[in-house]
Amino acid sequence: MKKQGLLTPIKINDRVIANRAVVAPMCQYSANEGLPSPWHFGHLHQLAISGAGILMLESTAVTMAGRITYHDLTISSDEHVVALAKLLDHLRYVSDITVGLQISHAGRKGSAYPPWIKSGQSLTEEDKAWQTYSSSPIARTEGWPIPQAFSLSELKQLAADFSVAASRANRAGFDAIEVHMAHGYLLHQFLSPISNHRSDRYGGTLSSRCLFPLEVADKVRKQWPKEKILGARLTGNDWLDNGWTIDDCIFLSQRLKEIGFDYVCISSGGILPKTNLKFTPGYQIHLAKAVKDATSLVTRTAGMITTPKQADEIIKSGDADLVAIGREFVRNPYFMNHAERELGGTPKVPPQYERILSSS
Repeated sequence: MKKQGLLTPIKINDRVIANRAVVAPMCQYSANEGLPSPWHFGHLHQLAISGAGILMLESTAVTMAGRITYHDLTISSDEHVVALAKLLDHLRYVSDITVGLQISHAGRKGSAYPPWIKSGQSLTEEDKAWQTYSSSPIARTEGWPIPQAFSLSELKQLAADFSVAASRANRAGFDAIEVHMAHGYLLHQFLSPISNHRSDRYGGTLSSRCLFPLEVADKVRKQWPKEKILGARLTGNDWLDNGWTIDDCIFLSQRLKEIGFDYVCISSGGILPKTNLKFTPGYQIHLAKAVKDATSLVTRTAGMITTPKQADEIIKSGDADLVAIGREFVRNPYFMNHAERELGGTPKVPPQYERILSSS
């Protein structure tokens, strides 16, 4: 029996995904009042015809206060639903790719400048900074404001905000949603002992630190249609002393599986700007494999996956079921067409391009 590889379809719930390549969610910081701009239409258009199996839209805030920057996508109103539905209509005109939305809250990493204005810096009062919130009143890093800790009543409302965001994503027409629990954003801020110093039921032990993210997950699961795809992006390791570990991630992944999540994407880092890690190609693959082996969940890996052969080997080896590729799709939007040729498949080309390419 031939081993499954990058080009092999995979069925998740009722949906057959054409191959194992996923366009990773990549923040564009180009929204206006949370609404997609013409940039999003052009950027996502080229990725929709890339030949990937899934296209994940960027991290999208469940409230306006949950944005990373003032130019983040948001899904906190019916106006956002209408705009995102229009964007989806455009993408579906050009492709039948599975389209997902990542929903998130930035927590203490919010109220920041877009990276090309002042990278890694928080907004000043002059530039309309807003109050940030987190699990505990601990600043992201030196020079950043101290966030307020969420009260119990505020957390109840925030869990409801995630639930409503899932409902809105369904109304907009997305095929999948992904709850962002990684990269130092709010739900990760509850998970990591580095950022969560609470003394109530949401802090302390591993199970207590996981409690609020799991309450969010449960509310989202109840709101999101079972026939559609539901996943979470998790941090597999903080890469810091006394931080979140792969064993913690496995514990959380198992709880998500019990709630009814279909997959997890395993990334790492993000709770602090600097870590003990040296980045190398495929540096997170072993984390995804550990989760997959322990839970049997559909697992996606990410991080410096740059060639078709590398991606294909990850799937063939059983280290992960899906591969998320970001930067390489920006460098080469037709990455999967090249992968099809290199790995013996048939490139998926828009019919408008077939004649042009066949005569070259």
